Amino acid sequence: MTEKVTKTNAEWRQALTPEQYAICRQHGTEPAFSGAYWNTKTSGTYLCAGCGQALFDSGTKYDSGTGWPSFFQPIAPEIVATETDTSHGMIRTEVLCSRCDTHLGHVFEDGPAPTGLRYCLNSGALSLKPKV
Repeated sequence: MTEKVTKTNAEWRQALTPEQYAICRQHGTEPAFSGAYWNTKTSGTYLCAGCGQALFDSGTKYDSGTGWPSFFQPIAPEIVATETDTSHGMIRTEVLCSRCDTHLGHVFEDGPAPTGLRYCLNSGALSLKPKV
C-alpha cells in the first residue's frame, strides 16, 4: 500500500476548489446530473481529486441512471476504503480513497454483473486521466 497522504484543513482548502473541499473533506455530494463525469464516455482512469491515486478504470463505468458516475469495481480492492454512514436518516456504505481519506461517494449492492456493486461517486472527488 502507498504511503498515507495527510494535510491540514488549510492545506486541503488550498489544494481543492470550494466544491471539491465540500465533497472530499466534508462528505458532501453534488446534485444529480450536475457533475463533470456523470455522462462521460471518455476512456481512461479516474483518479482521486485529493491525492491522484488511480481508483477506477473507465471500462467499469456504466450508466446507472442516477446522475452520478457509477462503476462496478475499483482498480484494486485495497485502493478504496469503506465506512458505515448513518447520515440523512439512512444506513449506507461510504467509499473513501484509501490513501488520503477523500470522500468519494457510496457503494450499493444493486449494480451489474460481475460484482453486483454500484460505486456511486461524486465527479468533484475525481479527475479523469484520458487514455492516449
